[in-house]
This record gives sequence, structure tokens and C-alpha cells, in this order.
Amino acid sequence: MYQGNPLLNVPTTITLIRILLIPVFILVAYSMPLLGASIFAIASVTDALDGYIARKSKQVTKLGVILDPIADKLLVISALIVLVDMGPVPAWMAIVIIVREFLVTGLRLVALSKDIVIPAESGGKIKTVLQIASIIVLLIPAAYTVIDLYDIGMVLLWGAMLIGIISGIQYFVLFSKKM
Repeated sequence: MYQGNPLLNVPTTITLIRILLIPVFILVAYSMPLLGASIFAIASVTDALDGYIARKSKQVTKLGVILDPIADKLLVISALIVLVDMGPVPAWMAIVIIVREFLVTGLRLVALSKDIVIPAESGGKIKTVLQIASIIVLLIPAAYTVIDLYDIGMVLLWGAMLIGIISGIQYFVLFSKKM
């Protein structure tokens, strides 16, 4: 499954770029939330891009398999913390989402160390799409829209949180079956 590719192949480089965009996003989001939403959206697109390139070009590496989900979690967690600090997201909700991310990522890393691959489930993918959409919507200032996007963003975030909890349980069940 894994290739003996160089340490920094194209997909891994894209993942590292995503990580480097996180502090830029944080610095910009407060004073220019629309630009922050754009940077977050670009960073989010790199998640799909690096995975697609890795699979298509057979450049899947252990480093990439480990680094990619960490980069994704860092991006989402950073955005949630920014949104809690800015006010639209309640801290308890961010904590539930963040704890789920740590638990599932930790579980997948433990599984990987035992040569057990736990692929992303459809619920996890839906959760990710909802998280990304909710964060972008919640970052867009009301001055740039015809309607207030807060309620839409919160419905998306609630959906992401609930699906995240359900898919998190599925990951633990799958892991226990593979053990």
C-alpha cells in the first residue's frame, strides 16, 4: 500500500502547506474575517487535493497517512478556537468536536501502529464537509451577505457535531472488531 517515495513528495508538501496556512488564517481571521474564510477554504481544499494526488500517483506514504489527518484536525481545531474567541460558537460545542477529533485521530494512529488501517467512514466524511461549510459560513461577516448566515452556520455545526459523535462511535466499534 505504501510507496517508498521520498519523504517530501507532492502530496506531503501540500499537507505541509495546509499546516503553514493555519497561523496565517489565525492572524487574518480576526481583522479580515472574509479573507480568513477564504484562507480556511483554500486550506480545506488542499485536504482533498493531497489525498487525490497521493492515490492517483501512487505516492501514499506512512508520513502522509499520519500527517494528513493531523493537519486536518489542526486546521479545524484552530478555526473552532477562533470562532469561540470571536463569539459565534459556544465553547462547549467546540470542546465536544475537538475531543472527538483527538479520540478518533488517536485511535487511528494506534491502529496504524498495529498495521490496522481504519479507512475514513462516510459519516466522518460528511462530518468534515459540514465542519468546513459551517466554519466558512460562520466566518463570513454579515456585512457581506444579504441574509444573516449565523443560523445556517450553527445548523451545519450542530449537524457536524452530531454526525461526528455517531461516526466516532463507529470508528471505535470498527477498531474493536479488527483487534
